[in-house]
Amino acid sequence: MQDITTLKKEGVSSLDNFKIFETNQFLKDLRQDFSGQQERIKIKFTAYVYPQLKQNPYFGKNIKKLTNYKPDTWRYRISSWRFFYEIDEQKKIVFMITADSRQDAY
Repeated sequence: MQDITTLKKEGVSSLDNFKIFETNQFLKDLRQDFSGQQERIKIKFTAYVYPQLKQNPYFGKNIKKLTNYKPDTWRYRISSWRFFYEIDEQKKIVFMITADSRQDAY
């Protein structure tokens, strides 16, 4: 088993933060009104969601891995809105792919 010093030298560490990449579709989806909550949701993303996803995109109160999705896809829940993302573990990137209301998301 490799120790953490060896892993850091190889550029792999469980302490490395993930980077966030917003796809064009996600940015387009963020322009919707969100039932008048657009500004609140944007503030929540910058103050809470992105810092949490950078630390650990796999686990959290509002995070759920979706079953039977290929590639593996997760969703982040804010109220009645769902924000979907994929994770590239090797490159440490969280790809924000789309956003939608709960009733239209699945």
